[in-house]
Amino acid sequence: MRAAPHAYDAIYRGFRWRVPREFNFFEVCCARWARETPRATALVCESERGAVERFTYAALHGAALRIAAALTARGVRRGDRVAIVMPQRFETAVAHMAVSALGAVAMPLSMLFGPQALAFRLRDSAAVVAIVDESAIENLLAVRGECEALRHLVAVGQAQGRGDSDWATEMGSVHAPVEPARTLADDPAVLIYTSGTTGPAKGALIPQRALIGNLSGFVASQNWFSHIRPPALGQGERGMGGVDAPAGNQNMRSVFWSPADWAWTGGLMDALLPTLYFGQTILGVQGRFAPERAFESMQRHSVTHSFLFPTALKAMMKAVPAPRQHYPGLKLRAIMSAGEAVGDAVFAYCRDALGVGVNEMFGQTEINYIVGNCASYVGIDGRTHAGWPARPGSMGRPYPGHRIAVLDDAGREVPRGTPGDVALHRRDRHGDPDPVFFLGYWRNDAATRAKFTGDPDNSWCRTGDTALMDADGYLWYQGRSDDMFKAAGYRIGPSEVENCLVKHAAVANAAVVPKPDAERGAVVKAYVVLAPGFVGDNALIEALQQHVRGRLAPYEYPKEIEFIDALPMTTTGKVQRRVLRLQEEARAQARSIGSA
Repeated sequence: MRAAPHAYDAIYRGFRWRVPREFNFFEVCCARWARETPRATALVCESERGAVERFTYAALHGAALRIAAALTARGVRRGDRVAIVMPQRFETAVAHMAVSALGAVAMPLSMLFGPQALAFRLRDSAAVVAIVDESAIENLLAVRGECEALRHLVAVGQAQGRGDSDWATEMGSVHAPVEPARTLADDPAVLIYTSGTTGPAKGALIPQRALIGNLSGFVASQNWFSHIRPPALGQGERGMGGVDAPAGNQNMRSVFWSPADWAWTGGLMDALLPTLYFGQTILGVQGRFAPERAFESMQRHSVTHSFLFPTALKAMMKAVPAPRQHYPGLKLRAIMSAGEAVGDAVFAYCRDALGVGVNEMFGQTEINYIVGNCASYVGIDGRTHAGWPARPGSMGRPYPGHRIAVLDDAGREVPRGTPGDVALHRRDRHGDPDPVFFLGYWRNDAATRAKFTGDPDNSWCRTGDTALMDADGYLWYQGRSDDMFKAAGYRIGPSEVENCLVKHAAVANAAVVPKPDAERGAVVKAYVVLAPGFVGDNALIEALQQHVRGRLAPYEYPKEIEFIDALPMTTTGKVQRRVLRLQEEARAQARSIGSA
């Protein structure tokens, strides 16, 4: 691969957004491919038992129009919220395309949500219809009476017979045909509830144009998603900004898979929708994530591109140290990872054992896919060149089209090398609006205003994540702002200590939090999940402490280690340090009362 030392600067400077006035998920992810490549495979779906079904773009298009007609018959209109509570299955993709075809707003909900989590979101959004399969039907039925606006429930799969109508019946019914809606790029498309660290979840309203804003990062993080014909990025008017973005080499198809739930930004905006946007194949796998099955599915379906969050990669690293030996048929060409810091241990595993460097990415539901890496790119000569490879432990550089800064509490940009809050400007370096921005929090103007620093049209959107930017523009993640803490006067970023612990053979995963201490304010405490075959005893505690002490600063090693069967995790695979931190605070309070 020919080196291109100034590739990043040239691509970043030359990139221009081109956002059409009208834009619609259904048109760009489904209808146009049904016209151009109807027999191309859109989805491959693998059931929990391993049964496989394949669906073409023609099948996706036809099913979406039938369900759109059925939803119209049930009274769904432009702007109405439609809840989609299903795993990675064909009907989930169909539902998203159908809702978009109506100009309605899809509200994906995780099948892992309990009854109260479902009830809150259904009530807050005033969703009028829910489409649900067997994975969540019980919980939804348990709270349906609390959701006044919810007037119809479509049951899918094994849940059929328990709703107001069945998916199979709706597919076979004769409804008046639907003329797909023509939506503006600024029209709302998706409502995704974020699981903030404090307070109730907030609904982030995502516009149609946000998919365009995701594309520069998606393409770069997937090493140019190899089917794309050059010029792809940074070529003036031929940027990724419109519905006619380059795509379509059907002789070299890409297959994308991620265990990320399609109910979340990572699964929907980082996997399902961009893959369909480029007319390629997305793999859906039902069932709980397991490292061995992940490798088997990737080999079985010739997966070329993937998004694997750090928690998954850590599990794969511990379970299958030599994947190419056990799964010689792997065809991976790119791996993106996000959600937590990857760390150099996982980075080295992917590079050495998988033969694919990880392109770490950073973003949020509100402003997704804004920072990351790109190991290689396709130039205007049609050849593959070196991009801006990852530096182990770094989040990467701002993706083309996104203007990033690190700010202090007052909203001022800090000097390079100084930690601060990562923020994205509403306008790119050329002064054009960045299309990736969310429209705001659903019915929560105060929270929307609090997210920004500056006047409405010329402002920074704060992420709440702490990082520092080095002299070359690479960002180095320090942790969530509310996960950072001080111990004995030193500022501690948990991810660095956790990354060091995971390098030890005995550690499958780890979370670091402050433990209240009367003399030092707090001490570093680590919760550790052991790898198979190891026993958590005093000797191992000492060994882990020495392991960290010898690699990091003396004040960073964990003064206390507690072994735990599993870390508290969000449904998107992020460690809930806040749960552990509150547990430590409660224990400290109990000790104080007990000693009084």
